[in-house]
Amino acid sequence: MSIGRICIREVDVINPDESARVAASRMHSRKVGTLIVVDEAMVPVGLLTDRDLTTRVLAEGRDGNATPVRKVMSPAPSTVEENTSIEDALAIMRSGTFRRLPVVDGEGQLVGIVSLDDILELLAEEFSEIGWLLRQEEPGSLAER
Repeated sequence: MSIGRICIREVDVINPDESARVAASRMHSRKVGTLIVVDEAMVPVGLLTDRDLTTRVLAEGRDGNATPVRKVMSPAPSTVEENTSIEDALAIMRSGTFRRLPVVDGEGQLVGIVSLDDILELLAEEFSEIGWLLRQEEPGSLAER
Protein backbone atom coordinates (compact mmCIF):
# COMPACT_ATOMS: atom_id res chain seq x y z
CA MET A 1 0.00 0.00 0.00
CA SER A 2 1.24 3.46 -0.83
CA ILE A 3 1.57 6.46 1.46
CA GLY A 4 -0.74 8.41 -0.85
CA ARG A 5 -3.65 6.23 0.31
CA ILE A 6 -3.25 7.05 4.00
CA CYS A 7 -1.69 10.51 4.16
CA ILE A 8 -3.60 13.52 5.45
CA ARG A 9 -4.33 15.83 2.52
CA GLU A 10 -5.23 18.97 4.49
CA VAL A 11 -1.85 20.22 5.63
CA ASP A 12 -1.14 23.28 7.73
CA VAL A 13 1.64 25.30 6.13
CA ILE A 14 3.63 28.46 6.78
CA ASN A 15 5.96 30.69 4.79
CA PRO A 16 9.60 30.81 6.00
CA ASP A 17 9.42 34.60 6.32
CA GLU A 18 6.42 34.62 8.66
CA SER A 19 7.18 35.12 12.34
CA ALA A 20 7.46 32.50 15.05
CA ARG A 21 4.52 34.19 16.80
CA VAL A 22 2.34 33.76 13.69
CA ALA A 23 3.41 30.11 13.58
CA ALA A 24 2.48 29.58 17.24
CA SER A 25 -0.86 31.30 16.72
CA ARG A 26 -1.59 29.16 13.65
CA MET A 27 -0.71 25.96 15.53
CA HIS A 28 -2.96 27.03 18.40
CA SER A 29 -5.95 27.95 16.23
CA ARG A 30 -5.70 24.82 14.10
CA LYS A 31 -4.86 22.55 17.03
CA VAL A 32 -1.73 21.10 15.39
CA GLY A 33 1.82 20.69 16.60
CA THR A 34 3.57 20.80 13.22
CA LEU A 35 3.58 23.17 10.28
CA ILE A 36 5.19 22.38 6.94
CA VAL A 37 7.29 25.33 5.79
CA VAL A 38 6.80 25.81 2.05
CA ASP A 39 8.18 28.13 -0.61
CA GLU A 40 6.09 30.01 -3.18
CA ALA A 41 5.80 26.85 -5.33
CA MET A 42 4.45 24.81 -2.36
CA VAL A 43 7.68 22.82 -2.13
CA PRO A 44 8.55 21.83 1.46
CA VAL A 45 11.67 23.68 2.65
CA GLY A 46 11.34 22.99 6.36
CA LEU A 47 9.36 21.58 9.23
CA LEU A 48 8.36 23.56 12.32
CA THR A 49 7.08 21.92 15.49
CA ASP A 50 5.74 23.27 18.74
CA ARG A 51 8.91 21.88 20.32
CA ASP A 52 11.02 23.98 17.92
CA LEU A 53 9.17 27.08 19.07
CA THR A 54 9.71 26.18 22.70
CA THR A 55 13.41 25.29 22.47
CA ARG A 56 14.56 27.69 19.76
CA VAL A 57 12.45 30.76 20.52
CA LEU A 58 11.15 30.78 24.10
CA ALA A 59 14.08 28.99 25.76
CA GLU A 60 16.58 31.23 23.97
CA GLY A 61 14.70 34.40 24.87
CA ARG A 62 14.05 35.39 21.26
CA ASP A 63 11.30 37.81 20.29
CA GLY A 64 8.60 35.70 18.61
CA ASN A 65 7.39 38.68 16.60
CA ALA A 66 10.87 39.43 15.23
CA THR A 67 12.08 35.85 14.69
CA PRO A 68 11.29 34.47 11.23
CA VAL A 69 10.33 30.83 10.90
CA ARG A 70 13.40 30.20 8.69
CA LYS A 71 15.65 30.84 11.72
CA VAL A 72 14.02 28.18 13.91
CA MET A 73 12.65 25.55 11.52
CA SER A 74 14.29 22.22 10.77
CA PRO A 75 15.46 22.80 7.17
CA ALA A 76 15.41 20.45 4.17
CA PRO A 77 12.93 17.89 5.47
CA SER A 78 12.96 14.35 4.15
CA THR A 79 9.92 13.80 1.98
CA VAL A 80 8.17 10.87 0.35
CA GLU A 81 6.23 10.71 -2.88
CA GLU A 82 2.63 9.56 -2.94
CA ASN A 83 3.58 6.21 -4.47
CA THR A 84 6.16 5.42 -1.77
CA SER A 85 5.38 2.19 0.06
CA ILE A 86 4.56 2.24 3.74
CA GLU A 87 7.61 0.06 4.40
CA ASP A 88 9.91 2.53 2.65
CA ALA A 89 8.37 5.47 4.53
CA LEU A 90 8.89 3.65 7.83
CA ALA A 91 12.53 3.00 6.89
CA ILE A 92 13.02 6.73 6.26
CA MET A 93 11.36 7.58 9.57
CA ARG A 94 13.58 5.07 11.41
CA SER A 95 16.78 6.24 9.75
CA GLY A 96 16.24 9.86 10.73
CA THR A 97 14.06 9.44 13.81
CA PHE A 98 11.24 11.38 12.15
CA ARG A 99 7.64 11.12 13.30
CA ARG A 100 6.21 13.00 10.30
CA LEU A 101 7.03 13.19 6.61
CA PRO A 102 5.71 15.64 4.03
CA VAL A 103 4.19 13.84 1.04
CA VAL A 104 4.97 15.35 -2.36
CA ASP A 105 3.95 14.80 -5.96
CA GLY A 106 6.32 14.12 -8.86
CA GLU A 107 7.27 17.81 -9.03
CA GLY A 108 8.08 17.98 -5.33
CA GLN A 109 4.99 19.99 -4.40
CA LEU A 110 3.31 19.30 -1.09
CA VAL A 111 0.19 17.13 -1.30
CA GLY A 112 -0.05 15.75 2.22
CA ILE A 113 1.63 14.65 5.41
CA VAL A 114 1.99 11.22 6.96
CA SER A 115 2.77 10.57 10.60
CA LEU A 116 3.98 7.54 12.45
CA ASP A 117 0.58 7.55 14.19
CA ASP A 118 -1.20 7.28 10.80
CA ILE A 119 0.87 4.23 9.90
CA LEU A 120 0.43 2.63 13.33
CA GLU A 121 -3.33 3.14 13.11
CA LEU A 122 -3.44 1.42 9.72
CA LEU A 123 -1.30 -1.48 10.95
CA ALA A 124 -3.48 -1.88 14.06
CA GLU A 125 -6.59 -2.11 11.84
CA GLU A 126 -4.86 -4.64 9.58
CA PHE A 127 -3.74 -6.79 12.53
CA SER A 128 -7.24 -6.65 13.99
CA GLU A 129 -8.66 -7.94 10.69
CA ILE A 130 -6.08 -10.72 10.58
CA GLY A 131 -6.95 -11.65 14.16
CA TRP A 132 -10.64 -11.84 13.24
CA LEU A 133 -9.83 -14.12 10.29
CA LEU A 134 -7.69 -16.38 12.47
CA ARG A 135 -10.46 -16.64 15.06
CA GLN A 136 -12.87 -17.71 12.32
CA GLU A 137 -10.56 -20.61 11.43
CA GLU A 138 -10.42 -21.93 15.02
CA PRO A 139 -12.22 -25.24 15.66
CA GLY A 140 -15.68 -24.59 16.98
CA SER A 141 -15.88 -21.05 15.56
CA LEU A 142 -19.15 -19.73 14.22
CA ALA A 143 -17.81 -20.10 10.67
CA GLU A 144 -17.65 -23.90 11.08
CA ARG A 145 -21.09 -24.34 12.65
